[in-house]
Amino acid sequence: MSRPELFITLVVGENCDMSALALRSILECFGAKVTVHWVGRPNDFIDVLSGEYLDKQCDYLIFDFHGDEGRFWMTELADDIYETNEPKDKYFDYQQVKKYTKLKNIHIIGNGCTLGHKNLADAFLNSGCKSYIGPNDYIDGNAALMFITRLMYEVINNKKSLDEAFQIAKSIDQETEMYQLYLAKSF
Repeated sequence: MSRPELFITLVVGENCDMSALALRSILECFGAKVTVHWVGRPNDFIDVLSGEYLDKQCDYLIFDFHGDEGRFWMTELADDIYETNEPKDKYFDYQQVKKYTKLKNIHIIGNGCTLGHKNLADAFLNSGCKSYIGPNDYIDGNAALMFITRLMYEVINNKKSLDEAFQIAKSIDQETEMYQLYLAKSF
C-alpha cells in the first residue's frame, strides 16, 4: 500500500450508516485512509471531539450526522443507560462543541442538515480547527453525499485548494449551494 493521499476520520451519527458506507468507499477509492467512528451515545461523540479517540494523523474530520437548527442530532437513550455526567440532550449544540472540543489543525466538515450555522463553525474554529464546512439549511441527503464526493475528488484527485474545491462542489445545484465555508483567521 502506498502512502494515503489524505487521512480522514468519518464520525457517523444515528441513521446515517448508508451514506457513511458509500462515503467511506468513495474516499478510499480516491486514495484516502478512512477511519470510522460510530456514535451510539453522547460520550462517543465527546471522545472524538476531545481528540481522545482521534487517530494521530487526521487531515479531515467528517461528521456524517443528522442536524437540526445548527445542532447535531444525538441518539436518545433511556435515563438509566446514560453514564455519569454524560449529556442527556437530544441535540449537541455549539455550546457543548465549545466545551468539549480540543481539535487542532484539522479541517472539519459537518455533513448534515443545518450543520453549517455560523455559531457551530465558530465553536470549532475557536478550538483550533483550520476550517469548517456545512450546509446552513435542510439539505437533501443525496445532495450532501454528492457535495462531499465532489469536494474530496477535487482536493485529492485534482489537487485543488480547499477553497477552489469548495466552490466547484457548491456549484453542483441549488441544494449544494447551502454549503458554507468558514476559515480560521490564520489559515
